[in-house]
Amino acid sequence: MVFENRCVIITGGAKGIGAGCVEVFHAAGGKIGLLDLDRKAAEQLAERLNAKRENSVRFLECDVSDFERLEKCIDEIVEHFGQLDSMINNAGVHPPATAIDDFSIEQMQQLMNINFMSTYAGAKFALPYLRKTKGTIINISSMTAVLGQRLSTAYAATKGAQVSFTKALALEAGEQGVRVNAVLPSNVDTPLMREWAETLEDPQSALERVASLQVFKRMATPREIGQVCLFLASDQSSFITGQAIEADGGAALDY
Repeated sequence: MVFENRCVIITGGAKGIGAGCVEVFHAAGGKIGLLDLDRKAAEQLAERLNAKRENSVRFLECDVSDFERLEKCIDEIVEHFGQLDSMINNAGVHPPATAIDDFSIEQMQQLMNINFMSTYAGAKFALPYLRKTKGTIINISSMTAVLGQRLSTAYAATKGAQVSFTKALALEAGEQGVRVNAVLPSNVDTPLMREWAETLEDPQSALERVASLQVFKRMATPREIGQVCLFLASDQSSFITGQAIEADGGAALDY
């Protein structure tokens, strides 16, 4: 119970990596602020976990690109649970494979708002509370931040921005005892991954090819990424900050 009596806010916590984080932090004794647009999935997850431990998960509907709403949600979660010990900026989207010629400036601005500006805003709004608890910020980036990805210039740019932001903020926030790290997953078996595969001619072959990129010949589970986040949020990683942890199952090896 390494997170017992501590509070974490997880954006995009209803499904995928976010839900994996919710499950792992809850099992570790944490109190969870779950922010997401998917009300049905979020309420089902919160109801199931609150049945195990009463008033342990609070869901608020939130579009993270609405920064005023994001700030209000963070404030409300802290008021409800009385403190904030970790902020996980996970919410994000991945557009279909698109050449830069076909991806408009307006689309890029909206993607930046969802994937990066929400990370910036989430960290900014959480910091006043995290300074009080000597807490942590964890930004969910992607291996595309360091490797790139064909026909994903926009997405890769937003994920690279998260990594640069993580390192710069770690210097600034560290003076008040707040640690800031990023997690860079490769391929994770999430609903978003399977939705992407369904857009292709042979979804099953696509998923098998993606799985084969890791040395274990499988994708990560959302809970495995959640365990990395729990480590970074706990006292077990007390001397780690400003790092981009490549949770890629060895996908980048043997280049």
